[in-house]
Order: sequence, then structure tokens, then C-alpha cells
Amino acid sequence: MTALGFLYPGHFAEDDYPRIEQLLGSDIRVDLVHTDIGEATRRVDALYGMGSPERLAQGVEGLRLSGAEALVWACDGGGFVRGWQGAHEQVRELARAAGMPASSTSFGFVHAAAEVGARRVALAATYPEDVTGLFADFLRAGRIEVVAARSAGVVTAAEVAAWGEAEVLALAREADVPRAEAILLPDTALHTASHIPALEKDLGKPVLTANQVSVWEALRLADRRVNAPELGALFTREPIVQV
Repeated sequence: MTALGFLYPGHFAEDDYPRIEQLLGSDIRVDLVHTDIGEATRRVDALYGMGSPERLAQGVEGLRLSGAEALVWACDGGGFVRGWQGAHEQVRELARAAGMPASSTSFGFVHAAAEVGARRVALAATYPEDVTGLFADFLRAGRIEVVAARSAGVVTAAEVAAWGEAEVLALAREADVPRAEAILLPDTALHTASHIPALEKDLGKPVLTANQVSVWEALRLADRRVNAPELGALFTREPIVQV
């Protein structure tokens, strides 16, 4: 059994995680601990505070007791708003506190884009434009070219959590351009686990979404690869380890 631990802010799209666990179809356990979200708005200062060491430390002990082998801060906005170096410092502190490998959804996007061979991406973000711009800057720091970006301008996570497949697909279509080798859909408050095959079929290219990438990043830290085509192209790369 490989146990994966996630610090997830608030209660929005956390039901993506048991669905992903089921679709992995192997001896993978996904454990979530919910962190205090603070002010539930998409302002930069609120996102910065959401990922404070004090808030994250509150959830670490619960994951240690769960037997998790790897830890991911499952909040992209609460990571990339700190910039490339600040996000590195954040996960280093998490790793020290938890005594296990740690990363975040933000770095998961960078690593996942490399996994599917995408150097040029289109960014389909639910965020306001200033927050989307910070994510684009973060990706560029990770040597990923952002060739297009679309911001939906949604201010609260609760509104994003109410989106269905039609809204997600519309945003992805608006962001897509021919030069993009993959479409990135950040925001762990966005339900996407059920929509990835339809998105990739419609767009004809890999689609990377926040909760999907978070679980893949935890598997990467735990040195596991699982073949799960229903989770998109990201989960069909070789070598395959399947129980």
C-alpha cells in the first residue's frame, strides 16, 4: 500500500480525491487533511495567507499519523503567489515539519507538463487576471512557455466549486490556441476528475488539472507510476507500475 497525504484548504472539490483514488485501480491510498482557508477570496494577500506556515503546520501531524509516504500542499494559488523561490521555501518547510518528501500543486504542474512533453501551454484559469498572471510567471520560472492565458475572473472558491463540465470545457476552449501543446486548468476548488477524458477528446491534446496533478505529484514523490487512462494522458506514460 502506498499512502499519499494532501493538505487541502477548506471544503470545495475534495470529492475529486476519492474518485481519483478509485480510478487509480491499485494499492494507492489518498488521505486528505483540511486546512483553515482564512478569507475565502482570490485576492493575492488572502492566497498568501492561506499558505502560511502556521496554517499548514496544523495539518501536518494528522498526515504523519496516517502513515503517508509523501505530502502535497493541494492548493496552487496558495503556492505560486509566493513566487518560485518562496514556493520552494514553503515545501522545504513542509518536508522538514512532516519528515517526508513534500511538494505542492504549483510544482506539480511544472513537473507534469514536462512528463507529457509540453513546453508551450495555454492557461485556462478561474482566477482574476492578476492571480492568473502570477501563475504564468511561476510557470515561466519553471521554463514553460505560456502561449495563451484566459482568466474567468471568479472571486470565490465556492463559486468555482459549483462549476460543471460545460463551464470547465468552455473555459478550456477559450484558452486553447494551436501552438499550445497542453491546456492547464489550475484551481483545486475546481471539479475536474470526471471531465478529463472529455476535455482531452474535445481539445485533442493533454489536459492538466489541479487535483489530477496534485495526486500525480504525490505519486512521483513516492516513486510510483500508475497507468490510469481515465485520468488523462498524464497517467499513461511509461514505465507502468500496476498492481
